[in-house]
Amino acid sequence: MTASVRQVQVAFDCASPERVARFWCEVLGYVTPPPPEGFASWDDFNQSLPPERRDAWFACSDPSGVGPRLYFQRVPEGKTVKNRLHLDVRVGTGLVGEERLAALEAECARLIPLGAVRVRLLPADEENESVLVMQDVEGNEFCLG
Repeated sequence: MTASVRQVQVAFDCASPERVARFWCEVLGYVTPPPPEGFASWDDFNQSLPPERRDAWFACSDPSGVGPRLYFQRVPEGKTVKNRLHLDVRVGTGLVGEERLAALEAECARLIPLGAVRVRLLPADEENESVLVMQDVEGNEFCLG
């Protein structure tokens, strides 16, 4: 018997969970959940925790319920190598050539003021359309495609 997947969550190791989560909310149009019951804000919730547990995690989700929940957890070590897993933000789906490049460049221009970094353009070849490699606010790679 095969188990069925009911939900998918993508977990990110990072130094500043809330900062990274809020960046991805802006990129993807995701929302942060309301603070836990009994707290007026996430800051109030954090202040109620012991110091070593404050700002240890943050999450966000697709308001439509279609995309996976993103969970950001604080880890002590910094990022040292290329990601083995990355998100593809598909802003040019169905577009080709100059029209696709224009869509990628427009999204890149929107994300840079949020803290994203442009890494390199992988131009179209015989098999693949153009992709723009970027980094988030903590240097995690992602692609605009």
